[in-house]
Amino acid sequence: MGSFLIPANSKKSALILGLFRTVDIVILSIGVIITFILLLILPIQEMTYTLIALFPACLCAFLVFPLAYYHNVRVFIGIFIKFITSRQKYVWRGWCYQDEVNKFKK
Repeated sequence: MGSFLIPANSKKSALILGLFRTVDIVILSIGVIITFILLLILPIQEMTYTLIALFPACLCAFLVFPLAYYHNVRVFIGIFIKFITSRQKYVWRGWCYQDEVNKFKK
């Protein structure tokens, strides 16, 4: 008795608008500011310059986009890189596992 259940959305209250951390807002705002500056500087009548100018905002929006089971794409990429670069230890626990355990016990 006396146990306390934590609601599933308890961590969302610590986020800005329930989606973003402060770092995410900073990343997104820097991307939007750079895009705005590039739109002012580059001649946007040509499609290539328009795509170059919009690239920073699109990239930053992609990085902070919410993703299921992870906070956002940026967090997922960090976890994926950590998983790939860390040393993995695979232990076989298949059909012969019990035979190996019994062999060492005798």
